Amino acid sequence: MDRLAAPSASATPPPRVLTVAGSDSGGGAGIQADLKTMLAFGTHGMSVITAVTAQNSLGVQGAWPLPVAAVTRQFRSVVDDIGVEAVKTGMLASTELVEAVAELLAGTQAPVVVDPVGVSKHGDALLDPAALDAVRHRLLPAATVATPNLDEVAQLTGVTVRGEDDLRAAADAVLALGPRWALIKGGHLPGDAVDLLTDGAEEHWLRATRLDNRHTHGTGCTLASAIAAGLALGRTVPDAVATAKRYLTGAIASGFPLGQGIGPVDHGYLLRREGADWR
Repeated sequence: MDRLAAPSASATPPPRVLTVAGSDSGGGAGIQADLKTMLAFGTHGMSVITAVTAQNSLGVQGAWPLPVAAVTRQFRSVVDDIGVEAVKTGMLASTELVEAVAELLAGTQAPVVVDPVGVSKHGDALLDPAALDAVRHRLLPAATVATPNLDEVAQLTGVTVRGEDDLRAAADAVLALGPRWALIKGGHLPGDAVDLLTDGAEEHWLRATRLDNRHTHGTGCTLASAIAAGLALGRTVPDAVATAKRYLTGAIASGFPLGQGIGPVDHGYLLRREGADWR
């Protein structure tokens, strides 16, 4: 039997990416999706769990936010010892957690990707409505890239997107809240899956053919984590976003049924393609 070679003691560690998000017991979204994505990009994923959910292919059956002290201790344990080269945030659940995480992020120099999670794929609320002001005024100003979908844009800014022509107005409204870049995800629009990335000065339109696959659980988490991994690898924001979009498109194409409802995207699809290298 072949034996794996022992790693060199002087081996260079991979880039370190931290996800600050909720746990999805079904494995398709949240912390679980984030760590799978980070591994697919060749980075070292680390986690700060903000909430535990009872979740499967049919929806969210329960959610329990962790105490602020537990979230803060996790963050400090990782950052103070191991360090981070990029951070991604997801489900933060409450005003107290949003404010605590925003304060923690203000003390790190790493780029931050904020996925302002408000509602699950199944329509289950994952953010206390009272926390929206904290997301607007505390969390988004800490973001290198904010990645809201159209429902989250409406929640945060009041801007309703009905077609591609509305994406610029949505981006302007999100940028006004403080992130350096806004990625407005147009996946809920009819036609091609079109996203707009902008910092207010330059625009990047990302378009992919819409795929006929209902198994898309975890798309938002996966995209944000892929962007964070790209930033940790030293990519520019536009390059990191474009690479993440390509990865997500492939993961959606390979999404598989699981349980009785909506299955997840396939985070490991490239592992089963001999010689495939999207990086």
